[in-house]
Amino acid sequence: MLDDGLGSSLQDDQLRLIFTCCHPALSTEAQVALTLRTLGGLTTREIARAFLLPESTMAQRLVRAKRKIHDAGIPFRVPPAELLPERLHAVLAVVYLVFNEGYAASTGDDLLRTDLCAEAIRLGRELAGLLPDEPEVLGLLALMLLQDSRHEARVGAGGEPVLLEEQDRSRWNRAEVDEGLTLLERTRHRNRPGPYQVQAEIAAVHARASTPAQTDWPRITALYGTLLRLTPSPVVELNRAAAVAMACGPVYGLALIDQPELTAALAGYPWLHSARAELLRRLDRRAEAALAYRRALELSENAAECAFLHRRLAEVEAL
Repeated sequence: MLDDGLGSSLQDDQLRLIFTCCHPALSTEAQVALTLRTLGGLTTREIARAFLLPESTMAQRLVRAKRKIHDAGIPFRVPPAELLPERLHAVLAVVYLVFNEGYAASTGDDLLRTDLCAEAIRLGRELAGLLPDEPEVLGLLALMLLQDSRHEARVGAGGEPVLLEEQDRSRWNRAEVDEGLTLLERTRHRNRPGPYQVQAEIAAVHARASTPAQTDWPRITALYGTLLRLTPSPVVELNRAAAVAMACGPVYGLALIDQPELTAALAGYPWLHSARAELLRRLDRRAEAALAYRRALELSENAAECAFLHRRLAEVEAL
């Protein structure tokens, strides 16, 4: 039986265990990785891809984290209520990474794993009930709902990915959109912006656009700039470059993607190469686009994503 210092405030067993594993004696990365492995149902390979690391490196980190827990005698128990804030950052990261693996599965035959998305949203709701005044909790739930609202339109009849600009927006789940926008509005009154709120704001811009042409890409570009200041990372830089391409034209987005620091940091990241290929295709640089599509194919382990890339590759080679 777990030593419960929260009384009746934390009833969900899965969430209790996540808070238990996110012990501050471990680095945040170790907390998140260990929790994803032991409780989130993700494989070491899936976790490694989320952290942009080789599988062997992540396996070693998991072993070291478990050894530290054993050697330091860290107790696996639910923390008292006053210690929840020091673990919240890692807990939110766990929930969102579970959602991300469901939203764009890194391996397997299907693009989506709706079971993981549903579980992450369920945990997000539990967190929002537990901490209703914490804006990043509300921001994360809003973000997941706004992204999940598109899942019916994100997959074609054959299981292939459908790009955002090509989706039938009438198939977006309006109930999830409305709930996400309402939650996001609640965060604005707290005036404590954080990364999940900013990402939810980006998703909200898409949700409010009834057609792709109505998307406020300059606003999205500015929001990615804010996100870069809050959480600098090469993946955020890549997303900002894609937004710049939509706002200003593919030549400007490609120039950002082709910065040596970014290409080096994301050399093994398939979405860097697929994004680059798309921009090269739009610029009618077909031979370069084909090379980029082939590199994305070499790195992708998801069958639905590979089918999409094969189709795009065939299109540029046939022109």
